[in-house]
Amino acid sequence: MPKFVELWVYLSATPLFGLTATLMVYALAQAVYVRLRQAPWANPVLWTVVVLAAGLLTTGVPYPSYFAGAQFIHFLLGPAVVALAWPLWLRREELRQRWRHLLIAALAGGSVAAGCTLLLGWLFGLPAGVILSLVPKSVTAPVAMGIAEQIGGIPALAAVFAVITGLVGALSGKYLFDGLRIPTDSAGWAARGFALGTASHGIGAARALQVNADAGAYAGLALGLQVVLASLLIPLAFRLF
Repeated sequence: MPKFVELWVYLSATPLFGLTATLMVYALAQAVYVRLRQAPWANPVLWTVVVLAAGLLTTGVPYPSYFAGAQFIHFLLGPAVVALAWPLWLRREELRQRWRHLLIAALAGGSVAAGCTLLLGWLFGLPAGVILSLVPKSVTAPVAMGIAEQIGGIPALAAVFAVITGLVGALSGKYLFDGLRIPTDSAGWAARGFALGTASHGIGAARALQVNADAGAYAGLALGLQVVLASLLIPLAFRLF
């Protein structure tokens, strides 16, 4: 046991500890996810976060030590988001025909997401800093942090709310769409994906990509539109009103 403890202390201090732990846990979670036929509640992102957080708390490994290695995965988030443009390029003719409808849908979805947050936060009497941190919750975390900082929110809190929003959407989207009887034909998958990307940003888009190619493409488009629209319109709206 003492030798095991010494080995653990050594490994936890190495720069690649976070990278190795993340890849191993995610690979296991993905295998379970596939085994369970991609059940929404078995989302590998959710369980990777839960297992890693529990492991860090149990072993007492500080988060900076973990992130020293995991930052390599963090760096790859940028290229991964850019890669979402490829499915859109393959469907460029469809997008040319539908761009007006998609833009209106993105504006409506983003407005409802931010507006409902303000209204519910006010009704429940939440502190102003918390409400302002919740406003950009449907935008991907790095952008949500920047928006929150501009409008007076707390960037770190905005990142947490964005991740939670993404996970909730990825877990509940299928049941909600089925309840609304949205079909699973080509147009239906596009609608499901666009809605998921609008409400649940990157995590929702990742879930959509796992389920259907059309859903993933439109989820990626919705993610990109929300980033642009929210970055421009939310700070502008707060300055005006």
